[in-house]
Amino acid sequence: MKKTTWGPVTQLIFLPRLFPLNCYLVEEDGGVTLIDACMPFVAKGIHAAIQATGKPLTRILLTHAHDDHIGAVPYLKEKYPEVKIGISRRDDAVLKGDRSLLPNEAQVPIKGGVPKKAPFEPDFLFDDNDRFGSLVAVATPGHTPGHFAFHETISNTVIAGDAFQAKGGFAVSGTLKWKFPFPALATWHAPTAIASAHRVLKLNPTLLVVGHGPALLQPAAEIKRALVEAEQRQNSRRNTG
Repeated sequence: MKKTTWGPVTQLIFLPRLFPLNCYLVEEDGGVTLIDACMPFVAKGIHAAIQATGKPLTRILLTHAHDDHIGAVPYLKEKYPEVKIGISRRDDAVLKGDRSLLPNEAQVPIKGGVPKKAPFEPDFLFDDNDRFGSLVAVATPGHTPGHFAFHETISNTVIAGDAFQAKGGFAVSGTLKWKFPFPALATWHAPTAIASAHRVLKLNPTLLVVGHGPALLQPAAEIKRALVEAEQRQNSRRNTG
């Protein structure tokens, strides 16, 4: 495990050369919020990082319901019985193994590692613009129908989950990078992900951190470049379809 800290946000990086998994600790006055929980085999590492802060884990916020983002939750719930776990209202259904789509959503299959049944019960569901201390929930559907990012307003950091990837080349979710293809292969609907990437760009973050790969400082230019690439690929698919 490696750790990098920017103000109240600490990035925890696991297996950076194999299948990098990132999660994030956000320190508040009364405790620590964990954003995403990687996979079960890194649970003890996450626990150790939380203990090192000297503060209790009070909240877990999940960007989406894929198994590489929720895996350590049951272990951490045992260690911190009072912790409150939150996921978006839309991806709560995905967490329960329900891959059905709403009438207003793109009618293409939900992809990626989704539980067959809920491995834990969330304590609360959140919606767009809900606030948790210094964190604001930002709806960024595309990778999953209920994917969310979080805007940490003190450091102006966007914790983007899989709305982007930075391993194997920086890209909007759904843009295939052969050096690390997994996020794209697990993306539900690339055009929706592109719209969400535009929303993140409008936030003009100082720092962008993601579920897989390194952080980007002053990321606007890279986001714009990735959007051009993603939109060109979508236009090419439409023209050849």
